[in-house]
Amino acid sequence: MDLPKFLIADNSELEDALFVIHTEYPRFILNVYNDDIHWLEEFDKEDEAALKSESHGLIEAAFKFYDKEMENLA
Repeated sequence: MDLPKFLIADNSELEDALFVIHTEYPRFILNVYNDDIHWLEEFDKEDEAALKSESHGLIEAAFKFYDKEMENLA
């Protein structure tokens, strides 16, 4: 089964939070209200350099996805 690259999620226990989930490597959950990122991967020292270079673009793409989805709801 193919999953979308990004998903939007919420939780009734966290009323002030809305999340974008990145489903491909490196997987993460981004809280769009406070910019907190929870990585769903374990990284070693070699991965950290690549992660730093890739993460900025992935986070920007997650915010763009969120903005587009919110525009489509209006």
